Amino acid sequence: MPQPHFTFAQRWRHHREFRLPPGGVIDPREYGVEVILECLAKPFVLEHHYSGSFPAARLCVGLFRKTGVAPCRLVGIAVFGVPMNQNAIPRYSGLSAAEGVELSRFVADPSVAFNGESFFIRRAFECLRLEKPEIKAVLSYADPTERRNRHGQIVKRGHYGCIYQASNALYLGTSSKRTLILTADGQVVSERALSKIRNQERGHDYAYRQLVAAGAPERHFGEDPRDWLTRALATPAFSRARHPGNHVYLFGVLRAAKKALLRYNPDRPPYPKKADPTPVAA
Repeated sequence: MPQPHFTFAQRWRHHREFRLPPGGVIDPREYGVEVILECLAKPFVLEHHYSGSFPAARLCVGLFRKTGVAPCRLVGIAVFGVPMNQNAIPRYSGLSAAEGVELSRFVADPSVAFNGESFFIRRAFECLRLEKPEIKAVLSYADPTERRNRHGQIVKRGHYGCIYQASNALYLGTSSKRTLILTADGQVVSERALSKIRNQERGHDYAYRQLVAAGAPERHFGEDPRDWLTRALATPAFSRARHPGNHVYLFGVLRAAKKALLRYNPDRPPYPKKADPTPVAA
């Protein structure tokens, strides 16, 4: 399959996108990749990734920049997490849910060289093979739509997974279309968070506080959580938008696993070459 042509590399700092022009080659001697604790990975992701959220993680891997005699600086994070939909791994790979993970967050600082993602993702997978030998497949999504806040400012540009293409991931088309619930600042309200509130599952208090912070009214004393959620989401603090589905990519962690995934997905569409031009506006 021909390699895609890249016109820029996408970087994030303080939730803002930076587009790095082509040029230069990363010097592996200046960087290190290591498994790190969630308590170190989470603050970096919350501070820089456009989502402003951290997933249920199974393994966190950090990209470090060596700066002379000073301590190494954390400049990137890869989070291998639990897919939000437990049927996703079986659906796309034919494996059990326990044999797959999702590359839930992948973020690099603008200081990382142009082709730093390919370097980082390759070594992050090496860490995954060593730490989680039971994992055979990694699923990842690329969101092709951009999102804007209530002032019309872009808070997330669409992308189509160029780093996954460069890493020879299998492209499996797009996920199902759905309706997003958006906050005034353009962030997506997680369906999992809504489910926790409706069913009063573990973590429902945190999900409730997040919605109140986003502009939802306080829940009345004795009010049923489902009724409150319906009332809260009907306020002007939230809006709805149709989403065309994310681009779906799948990696085989080992060569044998990749061959099995190829056999399981014999009819694959070609790589997408540009983002969906239709914006998802708040």
